[in-house]
Amino acid sequence: MELVLVVLVLIIVGGGYYLLRSQQQAKRNRLEDAKADARRWLERLGGQVLNLTGTDTASQQAIADASERYNAAGSQMEQAQTEEQAKLVKDTALEGLYYVRAAREAMGLDPGPALPEDRERQAAGKVTEHRSVDVEGKHYEASPQPGADTPHYYPGGRVAGRPVPQGWYSEPWWKPALVAGAWGLGSMMLFSAMFSGMAGVPAEAAGDGGDMGADGGDGGDAGGDGDGGGDMGGDAGGDMGGDFGGGDMGDLGGFDFGF
Repeated sequence: MELVLVVLVLIIVGGGYYLLRSQQQAKRNRLEDAKADARRWLERLGGQVLNLTGTDTASQQAIADASERYNAAGSQMEQAQTEEQAKLVKDTALEGLYYVRAAREAMGLDPGPALPEDRERQAAGKVTEHRSVDVEGKHYEASPQPGADTPHYYPGGRVAGRPVPQGWYSEPWWKPALVAGAWGLGSMMLFSAMFSGMAGVPAEAAGDGGDMGADGGDGGDAGGDGDGGGDMGGDAGGDMGGDFGGGDMGDLGGFDFGF
């Protein structure tokens, strides 16, 4: 009887050990697959950034933004230890590739192969007409096309709980919220003046989707139910530091737009 018990214990222990090892190996395999996928997009972005030269202010700025994402994704890649962190690398690289496409289009070049769709980016809408507004003594412009007055591109997505439409802008007024995770007091007026009544832009982006106080509200479900880009980190589409805390996204904290 004792021998039978010993055999049963050994079988249970051996089975548990085998199951644990199998789970650990499967986890390592998923991580390696995720890192390989992220590395593929990172290398694609690097090839574009290193070989593309802007011919005007808009394309040069878009390439600079793409380069910023490339550096951030590279830093994240060095530290990636989980599937989620590897996915953040991919999201950062993909956002950089959206800037590359914008730069190529600004120069009249073929934008290249289509990029994976992102639910949050699609939900944010697109700038479909030129807008020129003054809010709290500051002048802002938005356009579906790059120009001397609108050299700053944004690929669209959710920033601090609010959708920011894809388009070209006079200045990157969304960056303080991207860094701080909250919109300033004047943001509601800017959103309303810039996007209200614009075709292709959801009501939420026009400031009609809820409270946009200084703390940004909870933005509903700020993360959305998107498959990864909306955040680009939560943030992608957004906070490129993500879980790493070390991504170098440039000096984004130096913007003061009077909010």
